[in-house]
Amino acid sequence: MSIHSKARRDAKKRKAAKAANAPAPPAIEPHAEMRDSSGQLLGGIVRRDGEWTLGLGGRIVGGSDSAAKVLIMLKRAAALHERTGETVQLKFSPALSAAAAQEAADRGLSFEQFEAEFEKELAEGQRPPLESQSGGNEAVH
Repeated sequence: MSIHSKARRDAKKRKAAKAANAPAPPAIEPHAEMRDSSGQLLGGIVRRDGEWTLGLGGRIVGGSDSAAKVLIMLKRAAALHERTGETVQLKFSPALSAAAAQEAADRGLSFEQFEAEFEKELAEGQRPPLESQSGGNEAVH
């Protein structure tokens, strides 16, 4: 065996050990998706580092600690598509549904009641629905 072969083996071992000790990238968990009738993804919700993030049209439009609020915003986006005659399909993870229901229950409300109150706040313009990730888009239209 040559000296060069040993050097290559040792370099591979060092590289493998370094990769094994590197911190893992933040986990991104998909929790909801909105698709059109042809199956194309229109929007969705993921959870990353404890924050619920809403994406629409291939762009991140906002994020929040509130599962209920991002779920309501995705439902609003679906309703907008349906008003234009486009059929959409929404799918939610059990974890997202449970987190949204628990958030409403913590306030003594059903999810439907929480949704109605939040819709009323949005209509009155009392506060932005999501903390913006894009630096200016406060609401989803």
